[in-house]
Amino acid sequence: MSGGQVTLHLRAETKPLEARAALTPTTTKQLLDAGFKVFVEESSQSIFDAKEYEKVGATIVPEGSWKEAPKDRLIIGLKELPENETFPLVHEHIQFAHCYKNQSGWEKVLGRFPAGNGILYDLEFLENDQGRRVAAFGFYAGFAGAAIGVLDWAFKQLNKPEENLPGVTPYPNETELIEDVKTELEKALAKNGGKYPTALVIGALGRCGSGAIDFFKKVGIPDENVVKWDMKETAKGGPFKEIIETNIFVNCIYLSQPIPPFVDYESLNVDDRKLTTIVDVSADTTNPHNPIPVYEIATVFNDPTVEVKTSKGPKLSVCSIDHLPSLLPREASEFFSKDLMPSLLQLPERDTASVWVRAKQLFDKNVARLEEKK
Repeated sequence: MSGGQVTLHLRAETKPLEARAALTPTTTKQLLDAGFKVFVEESSQSIFDAKEYEKVGATIVPEGSWKEAPKDRLIIGLKELPENETFPLVHEHIQFAHCYKNQSGWEKVLGRFPAGNGILYDLEFLENDQGRRVAAFGFYAGFAGAAIGVLDWAFKQLNKPEENLPGVTPYPNETELIEDVKTELEKALAKNGGKYPTALVIGALGRCGSGAIDFFKKVGIPDENVVKWDMKETAKGGPFKEIIETNIFVNCIYLSQPIPPFVDYESLNVDDRKLTTIVDVSADTTNPHNPIPVYEIATVFNDPTVEVKTSKGPKLSVCSIDHLPSLLPREASEFFSKDLMPSLLQLPERDTASVWVRAKQLFDKNVARLEEKK
């Protein structure tokens, strides 16, 4: 299975408005220089143009051609494959698959791999010897989530309650996103007498939480308006009154075990609630232990929020986009791909390199769960 030259095939993303890429032109060049062979699919939605990859020496192939590619190619992508596809998977795949935590439909997603003798190396579970993820989009997930949170709060100051925040599209760079949100924030401040929103971030010590805090700072929200919580503050168990006393709540935790909900319908249905915007960056929407059990759908960039049905207090919206870093696809991709690079360089020895051995063992363990369910 491993040893010798490795051939990677970067597939085009198919998830709507997903503009990120698992490999960037920069990291593709590093792999080529290290002796890898790299095929890159043309993509109708990637922030990176095929010419950028071609310029560094990659071989450009048609969009979707991975399906007919030789079996010895490792197919690398980011987001899950289309739900309406069911054919068996014969390759080794490196991607996020969202099928190890009992998500809705996980059996169908995972079952395609053993059906074709394929293998899944799930990017979410690539860990170093200390148990820390080798690469994550967390920082830009939090950064982008906070941006949507501020946009939604500002929109509510300026528009009628029955209107929802309009769709957003990926930004070419961080500066343009910050300027755009600043503009909307300043309009809202002009209308409400200069009163900045308050925010509460749970998971503040992690990558994701630090990204949210960084965005609030860069857009000009005073530090004293941002409450930063982590495991210590949530140890007593929710629901938490402090959440409904702030305007924007950003959830950045990594859910690894059942916990009491942070909010529920009872805690939200009060007259003095200040909370108007929840950004569930973690987006454990279909997880039976979702700590924000007040919404049921994952939102999307072209319809970023869903209203929570409350009987008291102001209108409350949830943003639960599960690929928030794609709001800043270039920076997020570079950041992630750079962190992933040391592990990718170990792919020729994936039978013995611990990060890949653990990922294969986890795959085998979950495939065994599938067998038990039959």
